[in-house]
Amino acid sequence: MGFARIREDLAAAKLRDPAARNTLEIALLYPGLHAIWAHRVDHWLWTHGAHFLARAGSQIARWLTGIEIHPGARIGRRFFIDHGMGVVIGETAEIGDDVLLYHGVTLGGRQREGGKRHPTLEDGVAVGAGAKVLGPITIGARTAVGANAVVTKDAPEDSVLIGIPAIARPRPEGLNVQAFLADPEYQI
Repeated sequence: MGFARIREDLAAAKLRDPAARNTLEIALLYPGLHAIWAHRVDHWLWTHGAHFLARAGSQIARWLTGIEIHPGARIGRRFFIDHGMGVVIGETAEIGDDVLLYHGVTLGGRQREGGKRHPTLEDGVAVGAGAKVLGPITIGARTAVGANAVVTKDAPEDSVLIGIPAIARPRPEGLNVQAFLADPEYQI
């Protein structure tokens, strides 16, 4: 984890969180970033066969941040977890670049069999507070998942997912995915 990636993470947090005041505050006080930074170390250990150390590191990060990221999960660049408490990301989850998650989001599995069990979020996806994205499904690029939605089926890119179970709708042209999540019309 180089300094360029850390600066990129800090810039992504500042871009996505209107409450962010300065870089020092973000670096020291944002548990979502601390969880991501710990995950990078844990993922490196995981991919190099040090599974016990990777799991131990992820548990320590969970105790400190309230965010559980399995060290096997694959996470892209400029990923940001806003607030973070209660976020769970499973072992086979794949997260693209420029993805935003709010607190209470679960990227979980639905079956016990081996193999791919967790979702894939493509680039630019935003997932609202409390949403559950379950199973080996793919959420297409630039899709917004509304607060408290329960998603169990693939979604095309540029869609909006709301409801229980979530229903995919085309994303209105020009709609800012992050701003959408704050629109009360689409919250549950």
